[in-house]
Amino acid sequence: MRQKIKSAATWFSDCSSKVKLSMLIMGSGQFGYGAKGKGLLYFLVEVTVIYYFITRGFGDIAGFFTLGTTKGDAWLGVAGDNSVIMLLMGIFAWIVLVAFLVIYVGNVKDAYAMQKRVEQGKQILTFREELSEFLDKKFYVTVLVLPVIGVFVFNILPIIFMILIAFTNYGGDIVPPELVDWVGFENFSRLLTLTRFAPTFFRILGWNILWAVVSTALNYFVGLGLALLLDKECVKGKAIWRAFPVLAYAIPGFITLLAFKFMFSYGGPINQMITDGGGTAIGFLDLDAKWMARFIGLLVNCWISTPSIMLLATGILSNRDTSLYEAARIDGAGRWKQFQKLTLPFVLFSTMPVLIGQFIGNFNNFGIFYFLRGGLYMDGYFLASDTDLLINWLYNLSIDNNYYCIGAAISLIIFLITSAISLIVYIKSPSYREEDTFQ
Repeated sequence: MRQKIKSAATWFSDCSSKVKLSMLIMGSGQFGYGAKGKGLLYFLVEVTVIYYFITRGFGDIAGFFTLGTTKGDAWLGVAGDNSVIMLLMGIFAWIVLVAFLVIYVGNVKDAYAMQKRVEQGKQILTFREELSEFLDKKFYVTVLVLPVIGVFVFNILPIIFMILIAFTNYGGDIVPPELVDWVGFENFSRLLTLTRFAPTFFRILGWNILWAVVSTALNYFVGLGLALLLDKECVKGKAIWRAFPVLAYAIPGFITLLAFKFMFSYGGPINQMITDGGGTAIGFLDLDAKWMARFIGLLVNCWISTPSIMLLATGILSNRDTSLYEAARIDGAGRWKQFQKLTLPFVLFSTMPVLIGQFIGNFNNFGIFYFLRGGLYMDGYFLASDTDLLINWLYNLSIDNNYYCIGAAISLIIFLITSAISLIVYIKSPSYREEDTFQ
């Protein structure tokens, strides 16, 4: 730490007066070294940010901490504070502040670089020359400016907003014009300990993990099995057989799900055939059809997801080294042993990142049970059913019943679970640990 302070002090003493002035007034160092266009831009940025913070930025940051102090009253004509808007604008103010600090550091570094160029007897680049660099050597910066701004505004800002909502009491009766307040980890404590939420949370969490693991494994191995089957030389008309799963994949998922819901309904073709044969109609998706409904969900998800794995595995299998299989057959290895020792490691090495993506997608698969069996609330569950995943319960709580803070807490827990499992699996996988094995 002392070494860092000493080096910073040495660097500061090495700075010229123009660089030191740019620490106070952005762009002044550039003006001093003749780069007036760049200096003017830095100066305008500083003036704009100062104006923003004076007019509302400091108020937005203060509102970020208080979330409002005046409650609205329509009868008295009091507009009051909107806590949600204050939180959103407070986050935006913090992002502006961070962006300004990055630009400020860049301003000082740029002025110092100009000082060094002058000391070395080099020419200071003109503003036009600097712009031409951004269209040549630094073109990547020019191209990425707008996407980065878009990511901050449309991705990072909503994500931060959602995370912070999990630490407030927003939801239920506490919505604007009521004032929202910070509650810390109370929502997570309610999820894990409160009798209203905790039993449902742990039941759904257990089923959610089981669903993600089983459905991912089922989709993967069925897709791989189809790819291996269609790779056989004895199979005729391979292009036609591959087209059938692709057609199923090309149909929008929600249409497929609604079609399967109709097929398994009381008036659907499956029950029609059962009753025509003298049997009694079966409630495949009824309230008491717990494991039957779950099994149907697994099969429907397999029908939708298998084609993508089959196509991926088909491309990977075409690059196999067939000499290894010939050597294995000579050594007496059977088909299962060849699959276990040669095919599966080779395919897993290439598809592990995709497999992790499939796991996360299945863990957060909102549509399967929403379209097959959505809208059911069962005894023993709080605003959920025995086939709902955490993402479905989150929807029921936040969108249908205004438990926004609990929904935000669940979404944060989902993120922590999926990211931790994905990171651990990927680090332990051959794709990460044995990168040169199949190269």
